[in-house]
Amino acid sequence: MKKRTFLASTLVLLLVTAGWAQNRKEYLLEKNWKFIRTDEPDQKNAGFDDSKWQTVTVPHDWAIYGPFSALNDQQKVAITQDGQKEAMEHAGRTGGLPFVGVGWYRNTGNLPAYEAGKRVTLVFDGAMANSQVFINGKKVGEWPYGYNTFHFDVTDFLNKDNTPNTLAVRLENRTEQSRWYPGAGLYRNVHVIITDDVHIPVWGTYVTTPVVRPDFAKVNIRTKVEGNNTPNAKYRLSTLILNPAGVVVAKTETQLTKFDENEFSQDLVVENPQLWSTSTPTLYKAVSKLYADSKLVDEYATTFGIRTIEVKPNDGFYLNGVKTVFQGVCNHHDLGPLGAAVNKAAIRHQLTMLKDMGCDAIRTAHNMPAPELVELCDEMGFMVIVESFDEWNMPKTRNGYNRFFDEWAEKDMVNMIRQYRNNPSVIMWSIGNEVPNQCYPQGYETAAFLADICRREDPTRPVTCGMDNVMCVISNGFAEELDVTGFNYRTHLYLQGYDSTSHKIILGSETASTVSSRGIYKFPVVSQVAREAEDHQCSSYDMDYCSWSNVPEEDFALSEDYEWVIGQFVWTGFDYLGEPTPYDGSWPNHSSMFGIIDLASIPKDRYYLYRSVWNTKDHTLHMLPHWTWPGREGEVTPVFVYTDCPSAELFVNGASKGLKSKVFVSFEEAVGKSVGWGNTDPEAGSVIAGYKTNGEGHTLYERYRLMWPDVVYEPGEIKVVAYDKDMKPMAEKVIRTAGEPHHIELSADRTVIDADGKDLAYINISIVDKDGNLCPHANQLVTFAVEGAGTYRASANGDPTCLDLFHLPEMHAFGGQLTVIVQSGQEPGTLIFSAGADGMETAHININVN
Repeated sequence: MKKRTFLASTLVLLLVTAGWAQNRKEYLLEKNWKFIRTDEPDQKNAGFDDSKWQTVTVPHDWAIYGPFSALNDQQKVAITQDGQKEAMEHAGRTGGLPFVGVGWYRNTGNLPAYEAGKRVTLVFDGAMANSQVFINGKKVGEWPYGYNTFHFDVTDFLNKDNTPNTLAVRLENRTEQSRWYPGAGLYRNVHVIITDDVHIPVWGTYVTTPVVRPDFAKVNIRTKVEGNNTPNAKYRLSTLILNPAGVVVAKTETQLTKFDENEFSQDLVVENPQLWSTSTPTLYKAVSKLYADSKLVDEYATTFGIRTIEVKPNDGFYLNGVKTVFQGVCNHHDLGPLGAAVNKAAIRHQLTMLKDMGCDAIRTAHNMPAPELVELCDEMGFMVIVESFDEWNMPKTRNGYNRFFDEWAEKDMVNMIRQYRNNPSVIMWSIGNEVPNQCYPQGYETAAFLADICRREDPTRPVTCGMDNVMCVISNGFAEELDVTGFNYRTHLYLQGYDSTSHKIILGSETASTVSSRGIYKFPVVSQVAREAEDHQCSSYDMDYCSWSNVPEEDFALSEDYEWVIGQFVWTGFDYLGEPTPYDGSWPNHSSMFGIIDLASIPKDRYYLYRSVWNTKDHTLHMLPHWTWPGREGEVTPVFVYTDCPSAELFVNGASKGLKSKVFVSFEEAVGKSVGWGNTDPEAGSVIAGYKTNGEGHTLYERYRLMWPDVVYEPGEIKVVAYDKDMKPMAEKVIRTAGEPHHIELSADRTVIDADGKDLAYINISIVDKDGNLCPHANQLVTFAVEGAGTYRASANGDPTCLDLFHLPEMHAFGGQLTVIVQSGQEPGTLIFSAGADGMETAHININVN
């Protein structure tokens, strides 16, 4: 019996593959694009000479190559979100990169020839921005929003005389279009889909699981069919559900007797379903096969998961009946030194680091995501809030989405929801972020308009919005139009928001905004709002925050102390290009400092604070700062420890500095119900003065951190020993004073990558002394080379003030480290990477490309 089952399943898969190959073809338009930056009006025509244009591969971001300049999109505005009352110069608000302008892309000979009875559709996963699409010199259509996926049927524009077809795309980025780096160009994939005239269209299925029990799940699949049906033909729709092993676990068939109805509903039952969750992200596949008489005319595959979600007032969010508190981050769409150009390996790299930290959720701030991100969240087990807009019809930036909202908002929302409503990772829709409409009388009407679109297109998921004007939205009806009240910061207003809304649920839709520069420590160690320094860096003691925000402890405590707080989404998981708060009026800062992980994919100290709370499977023990401080001998240099253990003892050159234990201090004790924005006293003078103390003099910091505020620096070593609740030693960590830079050490996140021309390895370069201790002040220029089965792609050091270009094979170290990204070729072999600096031997590492 087992053998027959295996053979039957194999036969089904072979038939699926064969059917796909014969009736539906899909491929990416990646190679042989011609690109130019120009504003000539006739570039859409088919006959002009593009021989001198640059040849590029898509996805492509034309602006990431720089150079950086204070004049690129310099904006004179008042950023109301930052509390600014008067306009001021913002040189690095959008990253200081040259993304403003017009770019043309042209691809000839790679579209299919016209064929009677066939339809050709182009799908653009994202094009930045204001796109206009032409085939053979004729305009097919346009789509202004650069973050959305859109598609056109281009069949009728194809040449019918077998001459090559030319696709041209005009894109234009404008000044003051964005408040962060948006990228430029065809930065996401372009798909070509060829089907029969009668076919299942793009996003033509909608899969729901209305009943989920341990013994069975009911799966409903609604399938659209388009095209001119052949007279007298009998159409039928056969649907199979395959489990993760590829075995057919359910099937059904429907005779399409009323073809003109266009959409057909089928119910199937999956016995003993494997549920999708963050720990077991099980995925099924529905294969929809459309027949005309006995001929297979189309086949469409839909990946989905079986799971339940529920929001219970006063209680919380439930995934598969299990109460779940979001341990999430917000992320902008850029991939650091790679820019906005999508690369699945780069996204996987980011998610892998976040997963190790204990993160289980992503908010796509503040726009529609790349499909690769959502697919990977399906596979790796992340819950996703898919967000639509950063502004509605009231502007934050002069040339932002406000220009298109009234005409395009519904079209954009429909595309977003239909694209992602089958993805099990998607658990909520967000209709906006900190929109100015919050405080206007008609704002609730726009919120209702967008929320109703979500419920019409997908009634299975709740609707939220990131709101920062809390007093407005709880008094004017805005928040009541949502299913989940999402607060951006304003931790002191959570209790009031809970009391004043009917949902009785608060989501920290955007939290923390703690700012820090990796490996930079400022003295004295104080809890302070937007502290600025001459070096344009922020302290990694993790106590610097913004005027509207707070340090992480408040969000931890809120999620733990109140059942109705369903979690948080930290701003941000990774540093991103643009918004260099608090240096947004200065130059040369070009990237944010909000990230838990820096622009070079190197964790900051704060990563381990979150890991110590969120990652309950693995132990965490991290100590800061570094211990190389020439000139600070005899000065107070506080030591912090982030660990999941309850206690630890610190030693300086073998002498104990005392045992510290975490102390429970409630949110209400530490912060109170109305203490003003975020944290507390910007004039605090010590590490324990930033919060109110409880009756025993303890602060909220001591609930999550172990701190020795009075340690005096002396060269040598510091050691921490962590203990469990029974005072049994669990782990120890040592940091030693570094000597002079001596050599380079290399380590790669992956030493085997795929020979697909796209896969990446991230190589850490550390400058160390003769004993292997990291030299935290090393800033040498490091040069690198790649030989063999791959190429150099980009590098970064995490320094928001560094203007080294990402694509050149050299980069200064920052905090003794930097990261190089190498890319596989399309042939197996060995990629040989080398790095060198003045006065040091060249270091080598090999990456296998298979």
